[in-house]
Amino acid sequence: MKTLVKTFTAAALIAVSTFAMAAEGPGAKATKTNVNLSTADFALEHYVAVTTEGESAGVEQLFAEDFNQKIQATNAQSNSRSEVVKAFKKQKGEKLNCTVSTAIIEESADYMVAKVTLKFENFTKTDLVTLERVGNDWKVSKSINSYK
Repeated sequence: MKTLVKTFTAAALIAVSTFAMAAEGPGAKATKTNVNLSTADFALEHYVAVTTEGESAGVEQLFAEDFNQKIQATNAQSNSRSEVVKAFKKQKGEKLNCTVSTAIIEESADYMVAKVTLKFENFTKTDLVTLERVGNDWKVSKSINSYK
């Protein structure tokens, strides 16, 4: 009798979990999260969260189609939008151990240039970020990184 009760309990749990997954519908997990990028400040705040806190929601939405990243170092590098998006997705949930400060360098109705400084224990990364209005949203169109 105990075996029969355990079997029915297990079957009920399986049925409930199956119905719960079916209720979400196919592809429910594949839907993209929309992030509010209606202002340059929101877009800059989200960019900082993506780069320093491992935020992965809305990464594709954040970067303009022609986004380009340049890294000024001993060996200058350039990364495309797809390379940067892929790298940030891999960093999901990883928080950088640094102090972050932002400063708006230039701002108009359709673009913003901001300086994002990340101070680590042994070095400082400076990121000059250009944001542009694209339709109703703001997108990051360029990033230039340097290290000291």
